[in-house]
Amino acid sequence: MILPEGVSATPGRVRLWPFQNGIADAIGDPMIERVTVLKPVRVGYSMLLSAAVAGFIGNDPGPVLMVLPTEADARGFVVDDLEPAFAASPALASVLADDRDESERNTLTSRRFPGGSLKVVAARSPRNLRRHNMRYLLLDEIDAMEQTAEGSPIALAERRTLSFADRKIIAGSTPTFEETSHVLKLYAASDMRVYRVPCPDCGAFSEILWSGIIWDEGQPETARWRCPHCAAEIAERHKPEMVAAGHWHPTRPEVQGHAGFKLTALISPHANASWAKLAAEFLAAKDDPSLLQVFTNTVLAEGWRSEGEELDESALAGRAEAIGLEPVPEEVLAITAGVDVQRDRLEAVLIGWTEAGAMLALHHAVIWGAYDAEETWLGIDTLLTRRFPHTLGGRIGIDACAIDAGDGVSMPNVMAFCGPRFRRRVVAIKGAPGASRAPIERASKAKGRAPLWIVGVDGLKTCLFARLPQAGAVRFSDALPPVWFEQLASERAVVRYSRGQPIRSFERIPGRRAEALDAVIYAMAARQLVQINPDQRRFDLAQAEPAAAPRRPILQSSWMAR
Repeated sequence: MILPEGVSATPGRVRLWPFQNGIADAIGDPMIERVTVLKPVRVGYSMLLSAAVAGFIGNDPGPVLMVLPTEADARGFVVDDLEPAFAASPALASVLADDRDESERNTLTSRRFPGGSLKVVAARSPRNLRRHNMRYLLLDEIDAMEQTAEGSPIALAERRTLSFADRKIIAGSTPTFEETSHVLKLYAASDMRVYRVPCPDCGAFSEILWSGIIWDEGQPETARWRCPHCAAEIAERHKPEMVAAGHWHPTRPEVQGHAGFKLTALISPHANASWAKLAAEFLAAKDDPSLLQVFTNTVLAEGWRSEGEELDESALAGRAEAIGLEPVPEEVLAITAGVDVQRDRLEAVLIGWTEAGAMLALHHAVIWGAYDAEETWLGIDTLLTRRFPHTLGGRIGIDACAIDAGDGVSMPNVMAFCGPRFRRRVVAIKGAPGASRAPIERASKAKGRAPLWIVGVDGLKTCLFARLPQAGAVRFSDALPPVWFEQLASERAVVRYSRGQPIRSFERIPGRRAEALDAVIYAMAARQLVQINPDQRRFDLAQAEPAAAPRRPILQSSWMAR
């Protein structure tokens, strides 16, 4: 198979890296029914999937089903990976020829070829997973697949292969949370292979683990690997020859027919995966749990186990400090607002954001009045249009605001308010569960004149709960009342089982209200709508705004009285 420019960083005829050979061999081995890949980023897994599809279609045709988390993922894989790779390979160029103008049976994500078919579908729709019988099943990023109304999408997809005695099931993913990870569970059921490399000094084979990567204090560029057998410190320059001489070692050889591969970015040949760069990434992430989770998942291919799943509001309140809106602290370069809508009031939280991404809870406002009263919305508009004195000398306004429209009753009022203010980034939002959802995205169908935005509340709560225990990541104004902190800590992360599958979600602690938590989550979502140039923003905030020009007298004309 040939990869064209724009599809791969190394275009041309595919040459597998040493550790990819073992995975490719298992995919092509008729004695192995299942292949599970526990992976980080930067190890070429998408290319392996494209090559697998090409191998099935070109060498042993049969019905092929590929499942990705979302419709956008499915279309993106076909357009960005599969079609360019096939078009660049003479032996495969005509196999998936796009004859949609001549045959209604072929679409972008559904193709027929001699001896079989290829369907690339989204896991979100159970209908996609129950319509077809498939010999080859490929699943990518299974930890991002959410439970459907009919159960686990992975189990539903696997049922479509039961009629084939020679079926092949390939599943891979970067892990997320340890207690709910699909790929960790599948890997644990496999022969659990690890990639071992020889030490250049003693020749003993070992897996390169993060615990073996060391560097001089404050100098990540000196990162090297310490052999667990002889304690020799091996420089990065030896990594290519070590990886080339490595092999896959099954830690559970008694398991037959299910090959499991665990990869880490530590053996990747990519320049951006050098030990020095990974050490620098770790140092930048180690003090921020949300960044450290990304490092743990995407570099080390390990599941994340959260600590402190239930928050202590007293400890949070004890960190309050003398910060607020009069003036706004020097480090705050942007402000976003989140507004929770109740029947008799609107509750708004203003969050300041630093260049490094730290959050400062600066203000909490309650606008009393019925949700459908004009005066209530006039009050929130007054708050959103205010400009506050900034420590740098100028004034700062609110960059974006997300207002909850999700209860159905108040939605028309919220949409009517947000529509004329859309250019000011005042948006109507509706929260949706699911850890894999984007922080904020436009709904596919907008109601009325203003667009409705969907907020992935579970992902944002996960990020917030990880950051709250870290004093520097989230700071609080001492003007916030005690009940605000109680509301901020009103939910806890739990793992529940649905149709036998673990689902991580958040539940309300009995007896607590959650307006502050909801408003903070909405302000976090609104931050995704704001892009600033930090240096330019500091320059602008240092400029004193000119005084308002005096109002000229209004001349009365006798003509108007005629």
